[in-house]
Amino acid sequence: VQLVESGGGSVQAGGSLRLSCAASGFTVSTRCMGWFRQLPGKEREAVATLGMSGFTTYADSVSGRFTASRDNAKNTLSLQMNKLKPEDSAMYFCAAYRSCAYCSRGRCAGDVGYWGQGTQVTVSS
Repeated sequence: VQLVESGGGSVQAGGSLRLSCAASGFTVSTRCMGWFRQLPGKEREAVATLGMSGFTTYADSVSGRFTASRDNAKNTLSLQMNKLKPEDSAMYFCAAYRSCAYCSRGRCAGDVGYWGQGTQVTVSS
């Protein structure tokens, strides 16, 4: 099983980026998937979830600006990030949950089974 993120970079505040996560070894539509972000020395923060039904949830800090989606044909997950703010700067990770009883506000109740290696997003003011 492998998750590989791409699409990170540097952008000015107010700009947009689209992150992608390519999955192999399993089918993304059969698991709850998530996006997380982390700053050095801080805990990993849940950002968004995408359930098997396609239902999405978001952390309050990104709701209305970020959109999670998946492409079943390509077995990929995406995170469209608009109206970016400097506080969105972080390493972003995609994740596949082992199980998900329910998902709310960007996090699912369950353990993450697989993580990607991360992609850096830097937003300058």
